Amino acid sequence: MKIAKKTDAGMVRSVNQDACAAGEFPDGMVWAVVCDGMGGASGGDIASSAAVRIIAEKITASYRDGMSSTSIRHLLFSAIETANATVFEMSRANEELEGMGTTVVAAIISGKASYIAHAGDSRAYRIFGRSISQLTRDHSMVQAMLENGELTPTQAKRHPRKNIITRVLGVDGTILIDFCEEPFLDGDILLICTDGLTNFVDADEIYKVARESDKYMIADELVKLANYNGGRDNITVVTVSN
Repeated sequence: MKIAKKTDAGMVRSVNQDACAAGEFPDGMVWAVVCDGMGGASGGDIASSAAVRIIAEKITASYRDGMSSTSIRHLLFSAIETANATVFEMSRANEELEGMGTTVVAAIISGKASYIAHAGDSRAYRIFGRSISQLTRDHSMVQAMLENGELTPTQAKRHPRKNIITRVLGVDGTILIDFCEEPFLDGDILLICTDGLTNFVDADEIYKVARESDKYMIADELVKLANYNGGRDNITVVTVSN
């Protein structure tokens, strides 16, 4: 497995409120997590960093060789729920951090499958053959309007309230998590990212860069492209290539 990751403040913002981590076990299992923080001058940075740290620690401490798909799902949910409770308590203990939170996408690749849990509008994509497929559904106001037929895809891309998300880690004592299990075969690439990438680089461009770049350079090249296209947000990309 080839893992690449890159996080960048972008061209406008002085603080990077994104965070990410990834790793590999001796049996070939790969894990990755991406978070996009929100909440005040420092709250988003603290929320995303804490969530990534806790989820990474939980996965690395609890994963066991040969875990079933059900056990992996439970592990991802437990890791995210632990992070949610911790960030929520941090915000309650310090009024300056009140309301802070973060999106989350956490993935485990084991055997011939990828297991993905998420909340918010950070995304996961599977790049396979000549296709790119979005595996996650945005938990956002604009996504709901799009699904209800209130907006066209073009309108959704430009909507002024597209940054309003409907699920966030850390803003409540409980969190609703979506989960999916997808094939991960020879030649596949799993990409997880924050909206600092997807707001400035469309899926076809992501596919092109992923297929034309060295596997260890995909994240770097996509961050460069997002910055070239405006870079008005923090940008984080993690890729796992088979």
